[in-house]
Amino acid sequence: MSVPVALDERRRLPLRRRLLPLLAVGVARPLARLRPARLLSVLEFARRGAPPATAEQARTAREEVVSVSLRCAGQNCLQRSIATALLCRARHAWPTWCTGVRTHPFAAHAWVEADDQPIGEPCPKGHYRPLLTVPPLGHAR
Repeated sequence: MSVPVALDERRRLPLRRRLLPLLAVGVARPLARLRPARLLSVLEFARRGAPPATAEQARTAREEVVSVSLRCAGQNCLQRSIATALLCRARHAWPTWCTGVRTHPFAAHAWVEADDQPIGEPCPKGHYRPLLTVPPLGHAR
């Protein structure tokens, strides 16, 4: 099976709007290297006090992360999803952060959801089986 190598579409952000997405991408990179249990605890701490993100807030955050980072525009879904969640949090909202797998063929993936839909993902909800999620507080999954 081949793996898609095309990058997500990247729009250019004005200079004044790049700082926060760049900061989120920079913080997400070392977090993506943490063990899963430690990453979960960091993200659970970060979500405290934030209301659920809307699909539009999450989509905007994802687009901005992709626009400032070539790494996040490519196959680095873990860093992209962490940066998207952190950027939403910096704007006083929290999407549902997810990691999961599919079995045929095996693949792991990380993404964010808002309004119960994956944001910016080519596959429909349910294509990957969630293993770890960090939803907004008060919104059980």
